[in-house]
Amino acid sequence: MAPALVQEVEDDAGPPTTLELTPVEDTLRRLLLDVAKYIDESPPSGDSLSQVRLPDELAKQPIVLRFTGGWVRDKLLGVPSHDIDVAINKMTGFQFGLRLKEYLEIPGKPEKYGLEGVATSDKQSQKAGTTDKSKTVGGLHKIEANPEKSKHLETVTTRILGLDIDLVNLRKETYTEDSRNPQMEFGTPEEDAMRRDATVNAMFYNINTEEIEDFTGRGHDDMRAKLIRTPLEPYQTFKDDPLRVLRLIRFSSRLDYRIDQKALTAMRNVDIQDALRRKISRERVGVETEKALRGPDPHEALRLVFDLDLYETIFSDPTVETAQHYKPDTEGWQVMIDTLEEALENELAIAEFLVRDGEECFMSWQLAALVPYRDAPQPEPSAPGRKAPPPIAAQVAKEGIKATNKVTDTVIAAVRNQQEISSMVDALHRRKRRPDKSIEGDDAASRDVLGMAIRRWGPSWRSQAIYAFLVEVVENQGSVEATERKYTAFLHHLSALSLLDAHTLKPLLDGKALAKALDTPPGPWMKDALDVVMAWQLRHPEITDPQAAIEEVKGQRQKQGQTQKRGELAQALVRHFLKLTIRPLFAQTKPSTITAQGRKVAREVVLPPRMTMESEDERATKPWKTTQSGNAALDLLRWVVGAMDEKLVGEVWHLLVPPLLTLLDDWEAEYKRTGAELLHHVLQVTPSLLLERTGLGEVFDEALMPCLSRLTSVTPEKESIDLLSAVYPTLLTLVEVRYFLASPPPPGSSKTTTAEERAHQRVKSLDRLLRKGIIQSYSLCSHHPRIITVLLQQLTPLLHALGIEAVKHLQYLLPILTSTLSSQPRDVVVAAAVQVPTLLAGIQAMQAVILTCWPRMHEYRGEVLKGLTLCWLRVHDEKDEEGGGEGVGPGELRKELRETVELLRVAVGEQVGFEGECAGLVAAEGRLGALFN
Repeated sequence: MAPALVQEVEDDAGPPTTLELTPVEDTLRRLLLDVAKYIDESPPSGDSLSQVRLPDELAKQPIVLRFTGGWVRDKLLGVPSHDIDVAINKMTGFQFGLRLKEYLEIPGKPEKYGLEGVATSDKQSQKAGTTDKSKTVGGLHKIEANPEKSKHLETVTTRILGLDIDLVNLRKETYTEDSRNPQMEFGTPEEDAMRRDATVNAMFYNINTEEIEDFTGRGHDDMRAKLIRTPLEPYQTFKDDPLRVLRLIRFSSRLDYRIDQKALTAMRNVDIQDALRRKISRERVGVETEKALRGPDPHEALRLVFDLDLYETIFSDPTVETAQHYKPDTEGWQVMIDTLEEALENELAIAEFLVRDGEECFMSWQLAALVPYRDAPQPEPSAPGRKAPPPIAAQVAKEGIKATNKVTDTVIAAVRNQQEISSMVDALHRRKRRPDKSIEGDDAASRDVLGMAIRRWGPSWRSQAIYAFLVEVVENQGSVEATERKYTAFLHHLSALSLLDAHTLKPLLDGKALAKALDTPPGPWMKDALDVVMAWQLRHPEITDPQAAIEEVKGQRQKQGQTQKRGELAQALVRHFLKLTIRPLFAQTKPSTITAQGRKVAREVVLPPRMTMESEDERATKPWKTTQSGNAALDLLRWVVGAMDEKLVGEVWHLLVPPLLTLLDDWEAEYKRTGAELLHHVLQVTPSLLLERTGLGEVFDEALMPCLSRLTSVTPEKESIDLLSAVYPTLLTLVEVRYFLASPPPPGSSKTTTAEERAHQRVKSLDRLLRKGIIQSYSLCSHHPRIITVLLQQLTPLLHALGIEAVKHLQYLLPILTSTLSSQPRDVVVAAAVQVPTLLAGIQAMQAVILTCWPRMHEYRGEVLKGLTLCWLRVHDEKDEEGGGEGVGPGELRKELRETVELLRVAVGEQVGFEGECAGLVAAEGRLGALFN
């Protein structure tokens, strides 16, 4: 309700005849009278500058000035007012303003009133006259070049000593049927008073006589009765200017005055409402509406709007045809505005936490006015991928009352987030009632869930919560108290968690720091990933050091002197990247060999598709390799894989496997290599039981084995080398994980595989890898020494994995190794570059053969010695600096050869005369002495 009036007009004292001016107001009065005297003593040559004709009977009258309207009313009520309308009897405001400026430009004149002169630029005018301490007059410098005059009114606005002054002539008005803009003519004080919207606004203060003038004869009486009444017949008054309907509503709510019954009847008239909709600009409607909602009693203003059936007249979108406009549901308006008023007046928790200042108070009433549009259908985007149009309520605010962008944005957010806010309030309410009940999904009571919600809702979340509350009040009118308790508990919970200002919380990490911690380039993924970091930050308010967040991202957070691998934040980022960043990019190329749960698909065995270059259409389905986001996703996938541990890999298995298999299935060697490298890291932390349960060991094997055939006949040598170097270790690790001997069958499994059976399957897989990988590939690439080097490097760990089971392959392996160690490269140009690495790989593979197959070495010692001795002779005379490859020279090769001979000596023993055989070789070729001694 409106505040108590400082001064009321007493019945027994009679109407006052004069007013007591403040010192500033008296200074203004003196200035204006002196300007009037100046004009009378030096009249203008004519009125050519004015578009309004001055009647002959006024031409010879002296200038009389009056303070009018609201200022007089407020003075009588004892309410301070800084807005003064000055009515001039025989000049327009434009004409008087010019002479006022002329007067103040006379040297010495401004000083009489404590002024310094007139502002000379827009920049000076912005501050001029804004306070009683500001000695410069603002606004007058513009009136000659830009008088800001309308065709009819020719008014001028200026600022003097903190007072906003409107200069306008006394006038009478004639209205047309289709416009509220009158045909203006000079009028008498009586005519000017009678054209005003209300009798209480129609009194004048004549500054010449210093008397109050009440030409309607009812101004004082109506103030005493606290009555809003039109000076003339209400219907015609509103018909002439329908905006007066809204002005009366505003004054009624501001002054706590009741509106005259005849005026109320006319305000309900459909003709008047139609004229208000048709004749009044929406800018003017918006100004009056905003003033009413910002006033002391917005409840009464809205009550009158609803009660007078003016809601759709004011709150509608004029850009939409009436017949097509959504009809708002105004049922329950009284309960809604009463509830809001009670909350604000009694400072309930809803107001205490959500309405902190006048701006948020205004916004709460503005949103309350739009609740009837709560069920309006949400507009659909004009086309897929386009942004959806604003909600109807926002369009009503924007077009119907010309709300500011800030207000419109708040309305948009309030409507779109209403359901989420209400759901979160309900979820917390249920959580509080049943704290023992298990939680599915996000915990509505947790700090991170609530904090991130507030950050999503943004700075206007308090106003949005008010809107959600009012919507529930209207939809549950019989349980308003229960709704209040529910929202009160929600707000108290936010306060207890210190989340009321969560939207202002500064992140510990920015995008640059996060990208550096992840060791990945920045990209479009960053924004959502920072939300994950913020959620972690909300869960741990005790952590304020950005370095702690960086350590968490890297997965190595220090706690009580110990390093904890795979920190909480790292795990959260892993889940986020896999689900929301990586998976969408790989969705169109999901492998057909696995289910959505990451299990093997039961299917018939079919031949793999023929490998061909992909078409443009096929490439378009692979955004992970054709877009910037895709490149970022691969970088993030590498980080995700590096963050895996045994527990986490099982949790995200169904998200992790599809992109890995997609990479392995791609036709380009580069992506196959990436897939193999990533899978290798994953397998190193994958429990054997997980492979067993999902059946993906076979799927991985089927994806990797064809890569071994990507040799120089179909792939450039460099790509082949990189691919083979990645695939062999992955296959070897896959075998070890699949057939881990200590791994029992998974719980509930019908399989009863024994340790012996698993060992047999393991050896069988290793045999296949050696035959189809090493031996077969060697036969196809024997003239490609760089490929041979890779094969021999991969042979060594494979032999160690096979152990004694490798003996069955000796008849194939030893000729390969002997040939490699003894044959000279055909291409002399590449000899120096590849000879040493190839020979080193061959020697180390020979060592592995001896170590794993030593029981059979006495049978194959001749073949071994052949390879070692011929290799020794190849490098015997070479100098170290003439060698090639990775810092290894002939000297290192000679050392490895001697060690290999020692291994063979131990493996063979004394029973076969090995030393005699060595002596015979030395006797035949003296250079071999250093090899055997």
